[in-house]
Amino acid sequence: MPNLNITPPVADVVPYQHKIHDHIRIDPYYWLNERDSPHVLDYIYKENDYYQKMTAHTQPLQEELYKEMRSRLKEDESSVPYFYNGYWYITRYEEGKDYPIYSRKKGLLTAAEEVLFDCNKMAQGLDYFKLVGISISPDNTKVAFGVDTFSRRQYTIKVKDLNSGKLISTNIENTTGGSVWAADNATLFYNKKNLQTLRSEAVYKHHINSPEQADLLVYEEVDETYSVYVTSSKSRKYIFISSQSTNTSEYRFIKSDEPEAEFKIIQPRTSGLEYDVSHFGNHFYLHTNLNQATNFQIMRTTVDHTTTEFWEPLLQHRKEVLVEDFELFDQYWVVNERENGLSRLRILRWDQSEDYYLTMEEESYSLYFYYNPDFESTRLRYVFDSLTTPTSVIEYDMLSQEKTILKTQEVLGNDFDPSHYRSQRLWANARDGAKIPISIVYHKDTKLSESTPVLQYAYGSYGHTIDPSFSSNRLSLLDRGFVFAIAHIRGGEYMGRHWYENGKLLKKKNTFFDFIDCSKFLVKQKLTTPEHLYANGGSAGGLLMGVIINLAPELYNGVIADVPFVDVVTTMLDDTIPLTTSEYDEWGNPNEKKYYEYMFSYSPYDQVKVQDYPNLLVTSGLHDSQVQYFEPTKWVARLRAKKTDKKKLFLYTNTKAGHSGASGRFDSLKELARKFAFIISLEENSL
Repeated sequence: MPNLNITPPVADVVPYQHKIHDHIRIDPYYWLNERDSPHVLDYIYKENDYYQKMTAHTQPLQEELYKEMRSRLKEDESSVPYFYNGYWYITRYEEGKDYPIYSRKKGLLTAAEEVLFDCNKMAQGLDYFKLVGISISPDNTKVAFGVDTFSRRQYTIKVKDLNSGKLISTNIENTTGGSVWAADNATLFYNKKNLQTLRSEAVYKHHINSPEQADLLVYEEVDETYSVYVTSSKSRKYIFISSQSTNTSEYRFIKSDEPEAEFKIIQPRTSGLEYDVSHFGNHFYLHTNLNQATNFQIMRTTVDHTTTEFWEPLLQHRKEVLVEDFELFDQYWVVNERENGLSRLRILRWDQSEDYYLTMEEESYSLYFYYNPDFESTRLRYVFDSLTTPTSVIEYDMLSQEKTILKTQEVLGNDFDPSHYRSQRLWANARDGAKIPISIVYHKDTKLSESTPVLQYAYGSYGHTIDPSFSSNRLSLLDRGFVFAIAHIRGGEYMGRHWYENGKLLKKKNTFFDFIDCSKFLVKQKLTTPEHLYANGGSAGGLLMGVIINLAPELYNGVIADVPFVDVVTTMLDDTIPLTTSEYDEWGNPNEKKYYEYMFSYSPYDQVKVQDYPNLLVTSGLHDSQVQYFEPTKWVARLRAKKTDKKKLFLYTNTKAGHSGASGRFDSLKELARKFAFIISLEENSL
């Protein structure tokens, strides 16, 4: 049991006044925004120390959970190889090592392995390491890549000569990590970030054969609500620059063999018009919401006439079917659609002789495209899993209509059997009449009753859909009698684009109400009670956690809020903070009074009340570039000052990582074990 004589840290109260729209907000903990202040760091370390001491008795459970989860992993894991431009590319892990090894084999899978990067060696001596954006030159002799060793997602692009195995002099700092080669094998296009806001704001051109020459600015996005990216087409014949806001997009293009050409606009930005572009043959193919196609459609236009008046429909908009993605081949094209919450793959032949759907055998599942880089292939690769079925990479031969499972996730240990678990999809009634899907999974021996512990999870923002997918780590909860539930609330796109539109801006409260109504539904159905109900969400899902404990604290025994976005008003009024301006279309711009008042009415930090709260574990990352560390830190300080209960309130800050936590695959399991131990201990009344 914990030492009850340990007192939690108390943050100093230094009132700071915010004033806008003739409204004054007093922030007593604004001083915690000073990242480099010794006083701030001292407070963070005191919170960590308090957490460690209060949970010291759970260390054996944390270690047990960690060993369980690690024991299920196949440590010498290897990806499904894919063939690209003469080489087979493979990502693999070696036993006992944290980081991936990237390699390739020329021509045949039996050829000698050429190691591109051994991230285990590259990460030696570093607290954090992340390698992204591997980009092979068209002649296969060079590779560009991005490295972050600080966890702020500010990557340094480097280039390796694959003939000599040595780095060349290229060293481009403060980028997104991604880059695109022109056909000349010497010109590299990349995205540069704003040093303060970290917005990807410009595209530059770098000539690797002239390192002394200053990089040339190709395009700068001056509208702070947009971010800009550079990509290449699957055909490798075009280079695209895309400018993206939450609900508007704009593309520019050049031929990849004309790197000095001026980029041409495909369709000038029009507020509310979204489109993304693929190339095949003489056409650009567009996934777009043109003409109020809320659930999107597929159109095409010739590469010589690209504005909307020339766009012709290829797959019409349908009210009940969300077009999520599509893949082009020389004989076929494949569409990933979603209807009634379920994804499906539609196979169509260009000559119109075939048009059908692949059948899926489970009631609820996750389904999406794998990497398909070859136009000439007649084999489609996709990924399938469910709450009870481990992830498989499947290859479907569109000519023979035969499926081949290329790889299925191995869950080690003698005790795993998919038939030992059950999954269901339930439908909760929201207060406004909407039907909210809930996916649940549990061990077959778990009796669903009022005493069943349930962990309810959701995200609910940016149109990001949380599909019911498999997790071997989650088995540690299921095998202990927990039910895991995913609430497919509005703000995501599980039920279509309207599901997202009805959970953003001035309809954002639907997201929070949906989660609460799902909780009430689980209780009403006698699947659990508030004494056994737990909630979890991270980032924007952490905002969700902050709102629900203000509105309905009595529904939950414990809540885990990971890197929570909780000081919504202050952050959205500060355009120097990363991501702020680009998210006005998601949350609203509080410089406008109507958005300010609405946002203030739900902002977790501003709405902390004098009331009882559930047991709460809050996680944070000191170097987080997406949710600044001071948001959860200030929130916990305010909760400590106002809550009227004696329940647990912990803040744990990873002082060596950012938004995504630890970079090593095993260190991340330790973080997960910490969270599982929190709710298991609460359920056992041992915390």
